[in-house]
Amino acid sequence: MVGCPLELISKGHPTAGESVVTNAPQTGYAPVNGLQMYYEIHGEGGTPLLLLHGGLFDIDQQFGELLPSLAENRQVIATDFQGHGRTNDVDRPLGTADLASDVIGLLRHLDVPKVDVFGFSVGGAVALHLTIRNPELIRKAIISSVSFHPDGERPENAAIGEMKVEMIAGTPMEAAYLAKSPHPDLEHLQVLLDKLGGYDRGTAGWSDEDIRGIAAPTLITVGDNDAVKLEHAVKFAQLRGSDVNGDFVGVPASQLAVFPGTTHFFGLARTDLVRDVVLAYLDAPMPEATQS
Repeated sequence: MVGCPLELISKGHPTAGESVVTNAPQTGYAPVNGLQMYYEIHGEGGTPLLLLHGGLFDIDQQFGELLPSLAENRQVIATDFQGHGRTNDVDRPLGTADLASDVIGLLRHLDVPKVDVFGFSVGGAVALHLTIRNPELIRKAIISSVSFHPDGERPENAAIGEMKVEMIAGTPMEAAYLAKSPHPDLEHLQVLLDKLGGYDRGTAGWSDEDIRGIAAPTLITVGDNDAVKLEHAVKFAQLRGSDVNGDFVGVPASQLAVFPGTTHFFGLARTDLVRDVVLAYLDAPMPEATQS
């Protein structure tokens, strides 16, 4: 897992998307794996786009500024993970496989057979898991600011395991948690921080063969000063068939976007840039070999 830099959190910097979406979405709770999993549905038309936020964030904080443009010409489904936003916590560690199981349960609850997926950090790990393990569910995948193997993470990421509620006192994340959570107190917030600190601890990640074998076109995004090493993001893209002379062989279906002047915590903060990259990728025709 990749997380938020402690020095930015402790200073209470604004999150990537704090604006309120003006058009009221359809909202609800799906009973999944002991959770009452909160979700929102915005817009209509096309293949639904599933949004999966990062650790300690929620729908509004991660995607609030992007949602209006993402939902302008398509249906968008957004959800809060276990213990985040308006979704309750349960007596279960946080890990990619379990969160992916929750998402599958949500899609079944909504009777949605296939989606495009856009996941950031923890959400990116879940999106990658779904893309590899449940390819029938995914048309296109946008996997942002996450490594596919522990070798791709910077050593400073280990500090996430030592986070205390005092470190995020007065920040938008603390305020959002206390305002939205079904159990809005600092004791439960510390439990969430502890679970994020142990996220996927000891897991081996994915092999190069796993990444090569992904069926869905994949857009990988990373900040140029992210918690994920740039060389790892390049390797990720290369394994997906990118890094060729497109003038001679064509532009591959899987691509890499590096957002300049961007850290992990502010990975989606350059709203106009992120919006243009994401919408261009989603709106591009599917490669003929992968159309379904």
